[in-house]
Amino acid sequence: MLDPKLLRHDINDVAEKLKKKGFDLDIELFKKLEADRHSLQSETQELQSQRNAKSREFGQLKSKGESVDGLKQELTDIGDKLKINSEKLHECMTRLDDFYAVIPNIPADDVPFGNNEDDNVEIRKWGEIPEFGYKPRDHIEIGELHQKMDFESASKITGSRFVILNKDFARLHRAIIQFMLDVQTEKHGYEETYVPYIVNEASLFGTCQLPKFKDDQFNIDCEHKYSLIPTAEVPLTNIVRDEIIEDENLPMKFVAHTPCFRSEAGSYGKDTRGMIRQHQFEKVELVQIVRPNESESAHEELTGHAEKILQMLKLPYRVTVLCGGDLGFGSSKTYDLEVWLPGQNKYREISSCSNFKDFQARRMKARWRNPETKKPELVHTLNGSGLAAGRTLIAVLENYQQQDGSIIVPEVLVPYMKKDIINR
Repeated sequence: MLDPKLLRHDINDVAEKLKKKGFDLDIELFKKLEADRHSLQSETQELQSQRNAKSREFGQLKSKGESVDGLKQELTDIGDKLKINSEKLHECMTRLDDFYAVIPNIPADDVPFGNNEDDNVEIRKWGEIPEFGYKPRDHIEIGELHQKMDFESASKITGSRFVILNKDFARLHRAIIQFMLDVQTEKHGYEETYVPYIVNEASLFGTCQLPKFKDDQFNIDCEHKYSLIPTAEVPLTNIVRDEIIEDENLPMKFVAHTPCFRSEAGSYGKDTRGMIRQHQFEKVELVQIVRPNESESAHEELTGHAEKILQMLKLPYRVTVLCGGDLGFGSSKTYDLEVWLPGQNKYREISSCSNFKDFQARRMKARWRNPETKKPELVHTLNGSGLAAGRTLIAVLENYQQQDGSIIVPEVLVPYMKKDIINR
């Protein structure tokens, strides 16, 4: 959530910056709500002051044995006005909260202008695109060839956009996850964390899934209004909700492997075949909680930690910085990692690494104690996929495929797989 002071003091500047995200801030509505709030607060304070003065007068008269009948009526009238004003003020504040809740984060100054993913800017590439002496198969064809990727049975059990992995493919999927966790904990200093897969509305609001992305959640039909997590970002980041963190405990670096559940609302017709876009998938998520002056360097670091996985797997990829029109609601700046998929002959997203600055922290009331001021201040939050396990599996299958249909196991995964090749 944006700092309300920004809107009160320089709303035109905020509105101009939000245009980069394609968001039109309703300046007139905000001014009206703010004027109503200011007026109602002033009236309420004046009525409270009047009631206090009349109450003191009431006490003095009563102690002297004088009549207080007139004051009783005045106090009743003031109380009635206060009740009405308080209700109006509460309604006004609710409308203001709803107004703030749908305003996206301001993009960083170096975020490029653009309308959609076609306008994202490539900033670097890594690795050589493999050359095949034949037409490379995509992961669906490879799965059919090995009979270890079963969409039909998954559809029977649940519905579309689910998969069953069998034998070596299931083991490879698990090996990838274990490898990613080991790298992030042993090489990069992340604290492995097990988290709930079910969260409440306050947690989803804190990390910006609510209210904007309400239709993307898998909600559980129960009295608690729980939802399945769309990403481990939600429970990991909410660890610090309503907390004041001591300076010596920063930065905080969490990594977790979880399933993720997404309804993919609005994506109908996109990637309906295969494992690219599913309702349930596995991901290793990286989250950092840092001091405000460290978030930009932490963003570069976290992105590098995700890249390291691709480099160790020797998978070619590129890094793009998202343009304003493709930037997420809560993000100030995002890097996408896109891995090369020979079966599609294109780069596809495998990780998004974002700096939210204090946007999520303000929603969550997540703070740290600044040792210089001795006062609580908002932290900055960051997260990134390190990586999406299913898409990493796809990338390994497609990039390491052989003409006879076998799959070479990447060197770093051999200790986990206990073999160096997956035969048909």
